[in-house]
Amino acid sequence: MTKIRAAITGVGAYLPEYILTNDELSQMVDTTDEWIMTRIGIKERRILKGEGRGSSELGAGAVLDLLKKTNTKPEDIDLLICATVTPDMQFPATGNIISDKAGIKNAFSFDLNAGCSGFLFALATATQYVESGNYKKVIVVGAEKMSSIVDYTDRATCPIFGDGAGAIMLEPTTEEFGVMDMLLRTDGAGRVHLHQKAGGSAKPASHETIDAREHFIYQEGQPVFKAAVSNMADTSVELMEKNNLTADDIAYLVPHQANMRIIDATGKRMNLSSDKVMINIQKFGNTTAATLPLLLWDYEKKLKKGDNLILATFGAGFTWGAIWLKWAYNG
Repeated sequence: MTKIRAAITGVGAYLPEYILTNDELSQMVDTTDEWIMTRIGIKERRILKGEGRGSSELGAGAVLDLLKKTNTKPEDIDLLICATVTPDMQFPATGNIISDKAGIKNAFSFDLNAGCSGFLFALATATQYVESGNYKKVIVVGAEKMSSIVDYTDRATCPIFGDGAGAIMLEPTTEEFGVMDMLLRTDGAGRVHLHQKAGGSAKPASHETIDAREHFIYQEGQPVFKAAVSNMADTSVELMEKNNLTADDIAYLVPHQANMRIIDATGKRMNLSSDKVMINIQKFGNTTAATLPLLLWDYEKKLKKGDNLILATFGAGFTWGAIWLKWAYNG
């Protein structure tokens, strides 16, 4: 029996208009453009401004862009998965709201939270639905309003994150394109180093938690950095070795955009030259679950049918992993 694979057939994106530069950040906290560029590699990031505007607005914008580019009717979508750590509200799922805003009526949708690995895990999940043969058009969207949980008095974390959304269309193919293999991992012990302290069921919101500023990102930089470098790189290399892929076989590494030093270390561990590593961290910062689809959207015109891509991430949880996919169309 011919194997069905899940192929990416289109990419869409949505970015807020407002650009927060390092110079503007330096007026808010004790930092400089040089400090941020040297340690992180970010020049600017997009911020969603305005009352009542959440991640669903970003996600719906990316989905509508995707539908337009792929000439797809909203009613033809079978499933939508939204990867996010910044949902509009605790419930309903932001994916439900995105579907409503994008006019998607015949699909079911849900959210997936795996930190910065959210899009990768959602892509892996969506792949199973397509490979089952029962789902023909599946959207995976990574949408984040990270500015809603960033403490702009914390110089260690506020330069890192930005807002944005990216979406991909997954469709079945019997050709040798699409998602070929994957390695996904978690280690819950890492949660102590990267989390949001309050607002969940273990520590509900209260006057005390708000006064203590516990509803923002909490990150211990060094242990997160060390774990990200080793795990992203090791998993990517393991996936290559498992499938007898060499650096010459890889067109691009598509790495999570958290820190330029992590990105460089992963590329070097895979023996890839710098021109084979997708980078847009300088423009958008770390948009968490949106980083990978935003990279694919940014580099779409450079991609060729049959290109081997390694998508690699690391995020809160700890979560990490890599996916090998063959690009299915010429950009």
